[in-house]
This record gives sequence, C-alpha cells and structure tokens, in this order.
Amino acid sequence: MSENKTIRDTDQEALTMAGDLIVNAMYGSLALHDQASEYPHISRIQLSTDVDGTIITLISTLSAHTKCIAANPKCALLVGEPAKGDPLAHPRISVPVFATQIEHGSSDYQRIRASHLKHYPKAALYVDFGDFSFFKLKPQSAALNGGFGKAYELSKDEVVEAIIVAKTEGDNDE
Repeated sequence: MSENKTIRDTDQEALTMAGDLIVNAMYGSLALHDQASEYPHISRIQLSTDVDGTIITLISTLSAHTKCIAANPKCALLVGEPAKGDPLAHPRISVPVFATQIEHGSSDYQRIRASHLKHYPKAALYVDFGDFSFFKLKPQSAALNGGFGKAYELSKDEVVEAIIVAKTEGDNDE
C-alpha cells in the first residue's frame, strides 16, 4: 500500500483506464528540456502505440522538439481529453518517457508506419518526407488521475502491459 494516502493502490480498473487513455489518444502534449533557453518546451504531438507497449509519434526532425530530444531524450507526455464541465474531473495520465528515433531502414519501421497511418491517414502526405521520423516514447512510469480522488502511480511494467492489453483488445474490435 502506498504511504501517500492520496494515491490509491493500483487495481485492474486503473490499469484499464491507463491503457485506454493512451491507446485511444489522438494527440498528447510532450514536454521536453530546451537546453538553449534552459526553459521547458512543450508541443502537441500525434500518438499511436506499438505492439511492444511503446508510444509512437511522427515528427519533423527540423522541429524544436526533435532538437530537444537529441540533446536530452528524457521527456514527459500528458494525455487526456476533457469533456463537458470541469476539466479536472476527467481522466488524464502523465507519463515520463525516453524518446528514441526509429531509423527508416530498421525492421520495425514499415510495421510502425502502417500502424500509424491507420490512425492518421492524412499523414501519408508527409510521412515519407526526408525530414520526418517516427520516435518511440518508452514509458518509464505514470501518474494516472482518474478524476477527483482517483490518483494512481503505475510502474514502467504496469504502463507497458496496460498499453499492450488495450491495444490488443482494440485490434480485436476492428
């Protein structure tokens, strides 16, 4: 049991919520460290997930956030879409991630490309431009807020497994 009384013990409901939030997200906010300005940098990115439980994004290597990743691959991702009413009453998850660029010729590239374009068909317009690359965002842990009074801390393994399960269940629905 957590010593912090505001953090609940992670249960199956929390794991399902975490996986669903990440797998169903169309975008997220990626926070990075900008060494040039010494201030945080944040950007909205499109998201998909891979079969190994990592999070995928497609970004231009000319962008400011790619330069930040090159200097320091430790980032944080915030996912969750508020609905009507108080935005703090809706689930969201903050995931510290380690970003790695996926090489165009790698064995994973074509699978990731096809999967990502399934979610973002319009990205076909620019996915093959020389300055665009996929990046894996490898979860390190997570802070899940399921709404008022529903705070959880998830381990790296719990986040990865939650993504795999949610992705598998989602693929079965198609």
